[in-house]
Amino acid sequence: MKRRALISVSDKSGISDFAKGLIEMDFEIVSTGGTQRALEEAGVRVIGISEVTNFPEILDGRVKTLHPAIHGGLLADRAKEAHREALQAQAINPIDLVVVNLYPFKETISKKGVEDADAIENIDIGGPAMLRAAAKNHAHVAVVTDPDDYTRVLEEARGSGIRFDTRRHLAAKAFRHTAAYDALVADYMTEEAFPETMTLTYEKKQALRYGENPHQGASFYQHPLPMASSMAAAEQLHGKELSYNNINDVNAAFALISEFSDTKAAVAVKHTNPCGVGIADTLPSAFEEAYAADPVSIFGGIVAVNDTVDADTAEQLAKIFLEVVIAPDFSDKALAILQKKKNIRLLKVDMAGDRKGSHVLTSVSGGVLVQDADVKELADADVNVATKRTPTSEEWRSLEFAWRVVKHVKSNAIVLTKGNRTVGVGAGQMNRVGAAEIAIAQAESETQGSALASDAFFPMKDTVEAAVKAGVTAVIQPGGSKRDQESIDVADEAGITMVFTGMRHFRHA
Repeated sequence: MKRRALISVSDKSGISDFAKGLIEMDFEIVSTGGTQRALEEAGVRVIGISEVTNFPEILDGRVKTLHPAIHGGLLADRAKEAHREALQAQAINPIDLVVVNLYPFKETISKKGVEDADAIENIDIGGPAMLRAAAKNHAHVAVVTDPDDYTRVLEEARGSGIRFDTRRHLAAKAFRHTAAYDALVADYMTEEAFPETMTLTYEKKQALRYGENPHQGASFYQHPLPMASSMAAAEQLHGKELSYNNINDVNAAFALISEFSDTKAAVAVKHTNPCGVGIADTLPSAFEEAYAADPVSIFGGIVAVNDTVDADTAEQLAKIFLEVVIAPDFSDKALAILQKKKNIRLLKVDMAGDRKGSHVLTSVSGGVLVQDADVKELADADVNVATKRTPTSEEWRSLEFAWRVVKHVKSNAIVLTKGNRTVGVGAGQMNRVGAAEIAIAQAESETQGSALASDAFFPMKDTVEAAVKAGVTAVIQPGGSKRDQESIDVADEAGITMVFTGMRHFRHA
């Protein structure tokens, strides 16, 4: 009896040559629909699926392979005499090789304005059933889902046969293929924000040399449908491969720069915390402000800007050692300048997209935490002035600027701003006054007339006392402490203004 291969693929790249290779080894090919037509046009002899099942394709092709003549041939355990006798009794030929990849559901839902009916029609039923059957019976059946595996399968088939370890590898790959497909369908169909089970699927974008430290293995995976405006969709224009820590920092820088759509901005990030943020009417000036905010910590950091990098900005960037520069684009002159630095990574990423509605996942031992992304802005908050003095227009501007930044600093977080830049950042401290003292020490004399933002309320008056002593004139914080009045009294006595937002921005991960 000839060996039999069943081929039904939506991705037809390389399939004709693969089928011809099987024919040369005296395989007979069973196929369906568009795959059958493509193979016949390429001169490959094909047995139509209806010839095997003795039943026509029906319901516009929705039912064609769901038949005992197919699944009996896939699932029979040939080591069992009873299974062999059942095949013989029902005149079912065993199937030795299955080559299937599924309806283009991902491609369909990726189209702008896709109709729900089109998406539903592209949910494959027969394909996953065949893949799962063949993968379950990998002791006797080889299953191929990826054109990249065609060469390996042909080489082994020409030799002593497709090895068991290869069939096992291909079976696991098939189960991953169907699991990822089903996860994508489930995600498309799910309307709940937090359903009873969460099915996630990600595609490997690149292997990484190591993780946070050299002894940790790592890879970078992206969602099958990455948002256009996301770190995962960034295009690398120059430089060596991104590391695990680079990607983490780039993600933090991208999130922060996305806060600024109404002005030119530049942010510098080190170990996922901002070390300098500058805003201005021009991009070169914005970077000057960001650099001046902390010219020490920016060394070896990540810089993100929200406008096309021009030659003037590139000249400034090139003067210091930076790991990565992120921008919506780079002028030709800017690229020529920055590409002289061999190792700097240049990333181009769309910054105009909407990030609202996205989820944030944090792994914990044995599970994962899932929450909505923190995309609320000051305009969404219930802002009120808690002190006797109301902020001046310049103070309002500084407070709003500081609030945008403190949201992206690890808690406990304090940010000081003055003019067009941050002047002090206190990040990740175990108590809030400690974070304030770090920010104040970094700012030095720049604290005079500065604005202070805190990501959460002041449990005691000590932070406001430290701010008054340093010369801060305006404070913004969520409020809500039982001892708020103590902080208000200190502010009123000193004549500074304090604004409550009613909204905090804890950032722990």
